[in-house]
Amino acid sequence: MKKFDLKGSVVAIVTPFKENGEIDVEAFDKLIDWHLENGTNGIVVCGTTGETPALTGDEDAFLIERAVKQVAGRIPVIAGTGSNSTEECIKYTRNAKAMGVDAVLVVGPYYNKPTDKGMYIHFSSVAQAVDIPIILYNVPGRTGSSISVDTAIKLANEFPNIVGIKEASGDLALFAELVAKRPDGFVIYSGDDFLAAPANILGADGCISVIANVIPNDFAQLMEASLNGKVEVMNELFYKYRQLMDLMFVESNPMPVKTALAAMGRVNEVFRSPMCSMDAENKSQLLDELKKLSII
Repeated sequence: MKKFDLKGSVVAIVTPFKENGEIDVEAFDKLIDWHLENGTNGIVVCGTTGETPALTGDEDAFLIERAVKQVAGRIPVIAGTGSNSTEECIKYTRNAKAMGVDAVLVVGPYYNKPTDKGMYIHFSSVAQAVDIPIILYNVPGRTGSSISVDTAIKLANEFPNIVGIKEASGDLALFAELVAKRPDGFVIYSGDDFLAAPANILGADGCISVIANVIPNDFAQLMEASLNGKVEVMNELFYKYRQLMDLMFVESNPMPVKTALAAMGRVNEVFRSPMCSMDAENKSQLLDELKKLSII
């Protein structure tokens, strides 16, 4: 099945809600159209940034189906289908395939902290059960355990439909090791906006991004510049948005990014508990930076 040829800026899109807590379908459609107009190369729906842990199964399925319909084949749609239960992960992945997504993003099992052997069994079981491009997702800060480089490369070599990894450990050295060891066609995405440009210089393929929700066009340009060795353009964009990248994680994602989008008039400032409104001081810093950048 390799290869899955998607590079550049892949937005981990937020889930907008109405004031009554229901999904704001109109706002969701408009966000997708905005990304299509501004150079975003792909969309991840129902990831952590989309508050998936607080969505029902029906809502999760609705958003995936809606994204596929709204994008209409213009860019790849990737669905988050991870679970800490292998059987549930297979079920979610089968459902996403049936809805027509181009690939799935499967996070390392969270909370139960599997060993390397357990990680291998989990991902190999999903790969054998569902014939769809699978992107591994390593985010130890959220899951409590890591997908080791050796396990990721072993899976990539043995299963043609394991086509890439989103690496969000925050360790640039891991990108270099993944690039050095990966088989042909295996894509490597940063899961950290701040490290995305330097990771691309090392040979990565782009970023599954939070900040692309707020600056889709400029982040797409940053990815294009870093992927093509345009260091002067890359540095200009990186340093322009460096502080904003930091502020996107001053509190738990997606609280800052949704706060920014609300200030821009694109979504309501509504979260699913246990996500909540930002601390007043942090919110003030974020809004000040958005004003400084003329985003609001």
